[in-house]
Amino acid sequence: MPTRQGAEGDSQRFSIKGRVVDASAPDMQDLLAHVYETPERPRCLCVPGGVEMYVARHRQFVVKRMPETGCQHHPSCPSFEPEWQQSGLGELVGEAVLEMVPGQIQLRVDFPWVRTVGRSLVRGETHDVNEVEAPRRRMSLHALMHFLFERAGFNRWSPAMEGKRNQGVLHKYLMNAAEDVMVKGVGLSERLYVPEPFSEASKFEVAQRRRNKLAVLHPHEGQSPLAVVIGEFKVSEVTALGRRVWIKHMPDAPLLVGTKTWERIERVFAPLFEARDADSGHKVRLMLAALIRARREHTYEIDAASLMLTSEHWIPVEGVHELPLVHALVSQGRRFVKPLRYDARSAAAFPNALLLDAGCLPVPLHVISAFMPPKDRAEKERVLRTSGVSSWLWWSAEEMPALPEAMTSRSH
Repeated sequence: MPTRQGAEGDSQRFSIKGRVVDASAPDMQDLLAHVYETPERPRCLCVPGGVEMYVARHRQFVVKRMPETGCQHHPSCPSFEPEWQQSGLGELVGEAVLEMVPGQIQLRVDFPWVRTVGRSLVRGETHDVNEVEAPRRRMSLHALMHFLFERAGFNRWSPAMEGKRNQGVLHKYLMNAAEDVMVKGVGLSERLYVPEPFSEASKFEVAQRRRNKLAVLHPHEGQSPLAVVIGEFKVSEVTALGRRVWIKHMPDAPLLVGTKTWERIERVFAPLFEARDADSGHKVRLMLAALIRARREHTYEIDAASLMLTSEHWIPVEGVHELPLVHALVSQGRRFVKPLRYDARSAAAFPNALLLDAGCLPVPLHVISAFMPPKDRAEKERVLRTSGVSSWLWWSAEEMPALPEAMTSRSH
């Protein structure tokens, strides 16, 4: 699985050249510099014997998890990741998500990076076909949003994160998550914009950085490049030519979209729009991923869009029924990871959360809502019946049962 980029906020210990050192040690950068690009590999000491890691260099040296080793770490370790099959990522790894070299990721997506001006899409073959390529999965814009949130660490929580998530953190870690990721031969970080925190004092500088970033949209040789904007949806308003879509922390740069296109978006994502008005007692955020192009100079038009719900801490959720569980886990100071659906048809086959502080194995937490479609409820009940793993279950119409007891010990 792609190495997670987000900051966990918890300490981690490594063995480097025979020395046991904390990740926050003052001389950590010097130690990593000595083993960078050498056969020597740090070992994470979260379990007896440790787990092999590798050293990468971005703005500074960092210790990263080797591919396909996330589940070898202790559940309470910042480097732990559940097995792919416990989320929608399992359907994409090896086909739409490729990591041939540690830390270098290729994504196969189902949306374009460029539109050709004045030319319609080719619907059929225009030449003789001498070979047939096996069809492979491609990830949607929705799956890309899940990929970035997971790689940035926003689908997990530990007590050390309390009070440390805000728009600045969202901007930093989503942009970091796009580094070393290629999409159709283009670096994802070149085509991704996440709004910086807005303030009156710095609004002109922030606006100029945004214009510089989105200058990539300028047409070139009859082609219009596209980029992805990810931000919290605020409101849309009717204009004479369509709609203006406003993103939080972008009060001076609306996204334009045709009326029919926006009406279609509202129909497809109706449950998510309605969730903002639900009487749940918990704050919910509606995140928008918009594929945009330049209609004119510095005028941004939505080409395609996807939406996603998150908790107030930007933890992605599938619906309002998951909010009380996420709130309880956060308020009780628990460590957990939220499996994401990506492009799976249903999230019912996956745990609603995985508790990471209740022993040597993650504990699946499941929620069954009375509003789930019958097929989803049947799938959830099948998983609980056949998984062979001790799970926790809450029927959301009833009082939430006590969560499994936390265990603080970890092997080193």
